[in-house]
Amino acid sequence: MPFFFPLLFLSLLSAATACDRCVHQAKAAFYQDEAAGAYRGACGYGDLTPALANGYFSAIMPPLYKYGAGCGACFQVRCKNDKICTKEGTKIVVTDRNDNTYTGLVLSQKAFGEMAVSGKDGLLMSYGVVDVEFKRIPCEYKNQNLLIRVEEWSQYPSYLAIKLLYQGGQTEIVGMDIAQVGYSNWDYMGRNYGAVWETKKPLPKGPLQLRFVVTSGYDGKWIWAKYVLPADWRPGLIYDTGVQIYDIAKEGCPTEQCGDGQWRRR
Repeated sequence: MPFFFPLLFLSLLSAATACDRCVHQAKAAFYQDEAAGAYRGACGYGDLTPALANGYFSAIMPPLYKYGAGCGACFQVRCKNDKICTKEGTKIVVTDRNDNTYTGLVLSQKAFGEMAVSGKDGLLMSYGVVDVEFKRIPCEYKNQNLLIRVEEWSQYPSYLAIKLLYQGGQTEIVGMDIAQVGYSNWDYMGRNYGAVWETKKPLPKGPLQLRFVVTSGYDGKWIWAKYVLPADWRPGLIYDTGVQIYDIAKEGCPTEQCGDGQWRRR
C-alpha cells in the first residue's frame, strides 16, 4: 500500500497552523426520536451504540464524517449561551452523518441536556436548536482494546465484513490489510460504509491478523494486530484485537481557531 500521508498532510497545513485540535462553529439540535439516532446511524453501530457511547452520541456534518472515517471520533461540544451553558459542555462519539444544512450536529438528548448548567437542562432543551462550538478530543476507553465485530452478512470462510468498536486516540483509520497469522501476503480491505470494512479477495485459511493505517502526528503509522480472528471465526461475534490506539493526529487551521487549551466548568 503506498504511503502518501506526509505529502498530503503537509500540503493541507501549508496555509494553516498545525495544532492538536481546531474549534468549529455550528448549530446543534437533538434527536427527537432517540432510537433513530441510536440504531439507524450511518456508521452502522446499530444496537451497540448506547454501550459504545454511553448514551453520548451524535450525528456530524459530512466534512467531519469523512465518508465514514470520522465514525467513532470523539468531540467536546458546548453551547455559546453563557447564561445557561457550562464552559466544559459535553463529550460525544460520532455515530451518524448529519445531512441537514441548517444544523451541523444532532446530539443525543442526554448529551444535549448536559451542555446546560445545573437546573437549566429543561430550558436548553426547549430551545431545540442552539449555537455551539466543538473540537476533536482523544477517545479514552480504560481497560478496553479496539474490538471488531464480524457482520452477519459475512460468509465463512471466504468473505469477511467487520465493524470497528472502541477506537481510541484522536485518529482515523484510513487503511486496513488482512493476512493469515504467520504469513506476510497481506490483502487490502476496503470500507463498505461507516465503520464497516470488508475483504476484497477470498480469505486464506487459518487464524487471521490485521494491520491498520491510522493518522498520527503529521502523517500516518501502521498498527499491527498480530492475532485477531481464530480459524473458525463466526458472523455476529466480537473479537479483541489486542491493541488500542492512543495517537493524536494534528489538524490544520488558522491560529485563532486552534483549541488546544482545556475547556473547564465555571
